[in-house]
Amino acid sequence: MRVSYLLRVQLPDRPGSLGALALALGTVGADILSLDVVERGAGFAVDDLVVEVAPNALPDTLITAAEGIPDVHVDSIRPYSGLLDTHRELELIDQVAGARDDRLQILVDGIPRVLRVGWSTILDSGPQGAYRVVGSQSAPQTQASSAPWMPLDKPTVLDPDGDWVPQIWRDMDTKLAAAPLGNTGKVLMLGRPGGPGFRPSEVARLGYLAGIVATVLG
Repeated sequence: MRVSYLLRVQLPDRPGSLGALALALGTVGADILSLDVVERGAGFAVDDLVVEVAPNALPDTLITAAEGIPDVHVDSIRPYSGLLDTHRELELIDQVAGARDDRLQILVDGIPRVLRVGWSTILDSGPQGAYRVVGSQSAPQTQASSAPWMPLDKPTVLDPDGDWVPQIWRDMDTKLAAAPLGNTGKVLMLGRPGGPGFRPSEVARLGYLAGIVATVLG
């Protein structure tokens, strides 16, 4: 059975770059199953590619093949087992809107697939400080005992080395981002163990999604 990997790749934003990358990956037996444009910049692009390879293929061969092309850099590579679809946000919003119970649980369980992160949680503040309202099935058991950056007024990347970050999260090089869940005071926080870091376009997507879901939840 073939296995899938998610590659985040920086490449020149010019005609032929993606074709050259596909050809290079093909030479090591990889098939591109999907591609998402993460970000466009001045002369470069960042794309997420889901590729399928033979079960005995080494991930390093994919990196070597891709970076054999001038000006191409692999930001990260990790195993991928998510669903391949092109309307992930809309489907998640529809699932949350149609649910009778546990809407927040449906939201946090769906976010990792939508935004390709390791886990997600919703935090709120009380007399004793910040606490976790609900977490995805993949969320770490160790929770942050405080969140001095709350309340939030806009989506943002969080400092992964802040004093409030549990040591085990730091040991796993967990990149963090969060967005306000409307005007409820709650925050939707994402964790991506091992990186890569959150790009501005991803933070914007998080903010849009959190705002729409907050409206749906009323």
